[in-house]
Amino acid sequence: MLEVFIFATLNGLVTGLLLFMLASGLTLIFSMMGVLNFAHASFYMLGAYFAYSISLQFGFWLGLIFAPLIVGCLGAAVERYGLRRVHESGHVAELVFTFGLAFLIEEAIQFFWGPDTKNYQSPDILDFPLFTLFGQEFSAYRGFMIGVSVLIFIGLFRVLTRSRIGIIIQAAITHPNTVANLGHNVPLIFMGVFGVGTALAGLAGVIAGPVLTTFPGMAIVLGSIVFVIVVIGGLGSLAGAFIASLLIGLLQSYAIASDVGMPDLLNFLGVSFERDHPLNDLWTMTLPQIAPILPFLLLVLVLIFRPTGLMGNREE
Repeated sequence: MLEVFIFATLNGLVTGLLLFMLASGLTLIFSMMGVLNFAHASFYMLGAYFAYSISLQFGFWLGLIFAPLIVGCLGAAVERYGLRRVHESGHVAELVFTFGLAFLIEEAIQFFWGPDTKNYQSPDILDFPLFTLFGQEFSAYRGFMIGVSVLIFIGLFRVLTRSRIGIIIQAAITHPNTVANLGHNVPLIFMGVFGVGTALAGLAGVIAGPVLTTFPGMAIVLGSIVFVIVVIGGLGSLAGAFIASLLIGLLQSYAIASDVGMPDLLNFLGVSFERDHPLNDLWTMTLPQIAPILPFLLLVLVLIFRPTGLMGNREE
């Protein structure tokens, strides 16, 4: 039982930190520009595919460096030549624009790379067990994923709260005219932030591609979860997104690793149903079966009891 708990915790940390890597870019974009980018997970998918193509010729590490840069440049171009024009028409137009962009990116990926799953592999240098515990191995690549995610959180937090760039960005959120009067190019700041946010999504794709497989539907798998994280953590809160990501990762991991279900609860309460009861399928469910919907149940509870999120301080 102890080994199950330990490895469920480790796997939950890997999943949670990966989700944070993806959600951090969306949180950064929203906190700066007030835009909920529906195409954010599509940039995550682009990162995986660009890294896959680069790795075929130059290896994993160059893909890790250049794929996020390419995705970030594409994101900056989308903000400069698309989203900036749409922004004048309000938030509904922004949502429609990013929603359509997500479909466009998915179709482009299938056109250029095809509909099949790509054999995107982790680097050979990390293909060994980081440690062995209770006879089970924890791969070095998963440890690498944890390390990169933690470094991103520390780096973003320090940049946004301790650096001059962070002060300018924070000021541009609430007082853009004042920042502009001080000689700063606010539209350029917005474009840079959007580019960095999409680059973070691309980096998450580079890291996750070898583990979660690289295929055209990978954006759909994590896309909705990212928005759940942003809302649960508090719109625009980086620390909230970090906590929510870990919470969801651990919650799902513990649920999958457990063998507890409704039958155990009913037996504990002394309740029983006939096999032909209309609700028999409902009362025989187990936690692993409902693990995929647990984040959404948590979202409902947070919206009921704390609508601003765990660390949100205002309604948006």
